[in-house]
Amino acid sequence: MQVTLLKSKLLRAEVTDRALHYEGSLAIDSALMEQVGLQPYEKILVANIANGERFETYAIEAPKGSHTISLNGAAAHKGELGDLLVIMAFGQFDPVEAQAWKPKVLVLADGNRRVVRADNVLVSEDVFV
Repeated sequence: MQVTLLKSKLLRAEVTDRALHYEGSLAIDSALMEQVGLQPYEKILVANIANGERFETYAIEAPKGSHTISLNGAAAHKGELGDLLVIMAFGQFDPVEAQAWKPKVLVLADGNRRVVRADNVLVSEDVFV
């Protein structure tokens, strides 16, 4: 048996760009992805705090240090510039591993330039300048 648990989360990530005619996905600053252990093309669940929209897509890398969170393709209809998102990825764990598991979480502010809280993440300060 496997248990599905939260693996990675970016909380209050601010939408900085929208690209309706892009092929799809959510572009995320690669430094943020690295900090919480998100892989390029990994399936993610996104919740928009502003309007309650929830959708699944996959993560792609935006330039490191760009602070970019871009809704692409159909996802561009799910939010506006400045909206705050919850970006989540999940993993499969065996029950023994699940007992000790703690997800990597960053709570962001100031246009994705500041970390308000970091759970189970060693924050690289040079990323948030």
